[in-house]
Amino acid sequence: MRKTKFAFGAYIGRFEPPHRAHLAVMLEALERVHKIIVVIGSARSARSVKNPWTAEERQTLIADMLAEAGVPRSRVLFAFVRDYFYNEALWLSEVQRGVAEHTRGSTDVALVGHIKDDSSYYLRSFPAWEYLPTRVESPLNATDIRRLYFGGEEVSAEEHVPPSVRAFLMDFRRTRDFEDLRAEFEYLREYRAQWASAPFPPVFVTTDAVVIRSGHVLLVRRGGQPGRGRLAMPGGFLAPKATLLDSCVRKLREETGLPGALDLERALRGSDVFDYPDRSQRGRTVTHAFHFDLGLGQLPTLRSGGDAGDAEWIALSDALARPEMFFEDHHAIVERFLMKR
Repeated sequence: MRKTKFAFGAYIGRFEPPHRAHLAVMLEALERVHKIIVVIGSARSARSVKNPWTAEERQTLIADMLAEAGVPRSRVLFAFVRDYFYNEALWLSEVQRGVAEHTRGSTDVALVGHIKDDSSYYLRSFPAWEYLPTRVESPLNATDIRRLYFGGEEVSAEEHVPPSVRAFLMDFRRTRDFEDLRAEFEYLREYRAQWASAPFPPVFVTTDAVVIRSGHVLLVRRGGQPGRGRLAMPGGFLAPKATLLDSCVRKLREETGLPGALDLERALRGSDVFDYPDRSQRGRTVTHAFHFDLGLGQLPTLRSGGDAGDAEWIALSDALARPEMFFEDHHAIVERFLMKR
C-alpha cells in the first residue's frame, strides 16, 4: 500500500524560469511530503537563451513563489546539479548526493514528477525512491515562456508565472545580461529561419580541438553570437573538401596562430564524436573533437585570427573549475578527454 506521507519529496527540473505549473506541482507534493527537495538542474552553466538564469537566482525565485503561496521556508530544501551530457552516471550520482545531504540517511523519499515524454526518462532512474506522480496537467512550459520573454512579448503573472517571478523578469530586462541574451535570441531566430525552407532539418558537422601543453588548455573567447564572450575550443564547421582532421588543424591554426613548426598530427592522442542532440541551440550539430598533447615546455605564443575572439592558454585547474565560463558543452568535452588520461 502506498504511503500517505513521505518525509521527503525530490522534485527535479531546470525551472528556466519557474512557472505556475511548477508551483502547482510543488504545492500538491507538499500535501504528501513533509519537506520538498527541489533539485535545480543545469547549475553552473553559462547564461544562454536555454539557461538564462543561475541556479542561485532560480533558488531564490522558487523560495519566493512558495513563500507567496504560504509555504514555510523550513519545508523547502534545495540541491544544485550540473549538466553531464556525456556521463549519465555522474549526473545520477550528483542528484543522489544532493538529496542525501538533506535526508541524512533516511530512505523515506518520494520522487515527484510526471512522465510526459522522453525527456522524463530520469523518473525511472532512481529505483530506491518511490515514484509520486503528480495530478497537475498544464500546457505551460518554460521553453515557450522564454520564447515570449526574449521575443519581446509580455509574460503575465496571471497566465504564466507567479507575481514574484514576474517582478524578477521585469527587473532582469534592465540588465546587460538581458541585452546580451536578447541579441543571442535574435541571432538564433534568424539563423534557424535561413534553414526553415530546407526539405528536412539540417545536421551540421563541426570539428574542435582540445590542445594541452604543460598543464594548460588552449581556448578561444568567442567573438560573435551565439555565446559571445564564452570560452570555447578552437574549431568550426567542417570544410567541404577537407578531412575531419585536416579541417580541425586548419581551424586551430587560423584561430590561435599556433606556430607551423609544431607537428600537430604527431601530438594527436585521440578523438571522439559528441552528438548530444540538444548540444547546440543553432540546430542539430555533431562535432568531432581531437585531443592534442604538446607535452611539456614553454607555452607557444598565440595570435588570434579568423572569426574567433582572443586565444589564450588557461591553467587546467582554472578551466575545469569554471564550467559557467564555457560555451555550450565545450567544458564537458574538455573534461571528458582529460578524464580518459
